[in-house]
Amino acid sequence: MAEQLPMIGFIGLGAMGAPMVRNLVAAGYMVWGFDLRQERLDATVADGAQAAPDIAAVIAQADVLMTSLPSSQAFITVAETELLPAIRPGQLVIDLGTTSVPKTRELAARFAAQGAQLLDAPVSGGPGGVAKRQLYMFLGGPAETVAACMPLFIAMGGADRITHCGPVGCGQVVKGVNQLMMGLGNAAYLEALAFGVNAGVAAATIQQAIGATGRWRVDFNSTAGQVAGDEGNEVGVKFRELPYFLEAAAALGFPLPLTEQLYNFCDQGERVVINDHRPAPSFWHELTG
Repeated sequence: MAEQLPMIGFIGLGAMGAPMVRNLVAAGYMVWGFDLRQERLDATVADGAQAAPDIAAVIAQADVLMTSLPSSQAFITVAETELLPAIRPGQLVIDLGTTSVPKTRELAARFAAQGAQLLDAPVSGGPGGVAKRQLYMFLGGPAETVAACMPLFIAMGGADRITHCGPVGCGQVVKGVNQLMMGLGNAAYLEALAFGVNAGVAAATIQQAIGATGRWRVDFNSTAGQVAGDEGNEVGVKFRELPYFLEAAAALGFPLPLTEQLYNFCDQGERVVINDHRPAPSFWHELTG
C-alpha cells in the first residue's frame, strides 16, 4: 500500500509561495492555501490547491504548515497570533522565509512546549529557481525531522541544492551568510565604481578597463554594466534584511562592522527604489547624489 502523503497548509502565496505550491501539487500533495490577496488565492486554486478562508482553516486541515511571508516580522506575527494559539501536538511548521535567528529559536522552543515543531528552511534562487526546481534550501532542525520532510523540500526546489545546516536557527544563519555575501559584495562594487564615476570616469569606460573575466571580475562586470546603463539604483545591498543579521550578531556577541556601517549609511537616505516589494534607499544614489 502506498504511503499516505501529509496534508499541506501553505500561508503566503506570493512570488515564491505560489510556484512552491504549484510544485507540491504537481508532486501529488493536497495543499490548502491562504493569502490576504484574493487574486493570489484564486491563481493558486487554478493550479490545483484548495482555498482556505483564513489561517485557522489552514491549521485545522494541515499536518504540515508552511509559510512564505515577506519579512521576519510578518512570520513572527503570524506565528505568535495565529499558529501558536491553534497549533496541535504533532503538527510541523516550516518557515521558508528569512527570519531573525534569535526569534526563530525562541519560537521553536514555544512550539516544542506545545508538542509541535518548527523547522527553518529559508531559500535562495528566486521564482526562477522554484520554476526550474533549482532552489537553494538551508534547513535548520533535528536531523530526523529534516530527513522525514526531504520529499517535500525536493518537490518544491529539487534535490541538488538542499543543505541541512544544523539545529533550529542554523538555516537562517546560513541564509544570512548568503545574503551578506551578496549585499556586501554589491556594496563593494558600487563603492569602487562610485569612486571612479565621482572622479570623472564614465562607468562604461571602467567596465571596459577592468570588467574582464575571472572570479570577482565577472560580478564586477555585471554591476558596472548596470551602472553604465543607468540601472545602478537597482543593484540591491539587502538593506531590508541587514537588521536581521545585526540582531543575530549582537545576540551572539560578535561584531559585523561592515554590515553595520552599510546599514547606517543607507538608512539615512531617501527611499527611492523598490527592494523586495517595498521602498528602500539606493546605495548607488547615496554614493553619487
